[in-house]
Amino acid sequence: MELIDLTLIWIGIIAFGVFMYVLMDGFDLGVGILFPFAGSDERRDIMMNSVAPVWDGNETWLVLGGTGLLAAFPMIYAVFLPALYIGVFLLLAGLIFRGVAFEFRFKAPPQGRGPWNWAFFLGSLVAAFAQGAVVGAYIQGFEVEGFRYVGGPLDWLTPFTVMTGLGLVMGYALLGACWLVMKTEGDLQAWAYRVARWMLVAVLLVYLVVSLWTALGHPDILERWLDNAATLWIFPTLSLLVGVGLWRALSRRNEGFPFVATLMLFALAYIGLLISMWPYAVPPVHTYWDAASSPDSQLFTLIGLLFVIPIILGYTAWTYWVFRGKVRAGEGYH
Repeated sequence: MELIDLTLIWIGIIAFGVFMYVLMDGFDLGVGILFPFAGSDERRDIMMNSVAPVWDGNETWLVLGGTGLLAAFPMIYAVFLPALYIGVFLLLAGLIFRGVAFEFRFKAPPQGRGPWNWAFFLGSLVAAFAQGAVVGAYIQGFEVEGFRYVGGPLDWLTPFTVMTGLGLVMGYALLGACWLVMKTEGDLQAWAYRVARWMLVAVLLVYLVVSLWTALGHPDILERWLDNAATLWIFPTLSLLVGVGLWRALSRRNEGFPFVATLMLFALAYIGLLISMWPYAVPPVHTYWDAASSPDSQLFTLIGLLFVIPIILGYTAWTYWVFRGKVRAGEGYH
């Protein structure tokens, strides 16, 4: 009998890696989503410079979560890749477009920046939408026989997943606006305050719609909610309270709390999603323990990862510390 449940440890590691990616890459995707609406190239320069030192490091968490998933739960890949192939392709294509836009926009003359502005925007938009649609596909479940996907290549794209995709686009836009509130000043910061209020209203409305849609369209999830109602009620309640606090902070021109409050909204939604889907790795039938690799494989990979995670955390903390403070016109890291 195993004294330590390695599968449970790996669930925690992958959940942590995905959560860190959503939070840390979410705001720079949000900045990209807001990019064409900034009003001037000077504002766009400041917006891009605010995320230039950290954007590539943020995506390290996506690599960590993806490789950890392959090592610890290979059977999930057997279902997710054929089921979500197009969505994952769009996600990666969007991230590639963003990376290319970062490098080439800084080197282009002012009159030649238009295509790279659109590449940065469209890459961010497509990547964010694809992530939200993949989450929606996970909620609605997969057609499987054993651990073989038997559905169609576009089964992941439904009205429900379009809604979750748009919801994450709005959520990242809110996170990006609050990042700009914290990192900029003057007219750009004032614009970010206005955008953040609109995005907050949109995010809370989508949160409500998706929750009701999930309950009405997925009786198994509704049953889990009702069975755990004494615990789960706290998440929508806290989300509402944080939303009210965020609105008040934006109205009072607080610079730091809006970003922290938006991170809290994401954390509450993420934890609520995990609890709602627990313990299914491939809903509606296969649990994480069904999909796990052998204990020897999990232990071998875990030993290496225990060295890697502190290094990533240390590098991330150092980067954010070095590039703390405001970003102003004429200053940059390119």
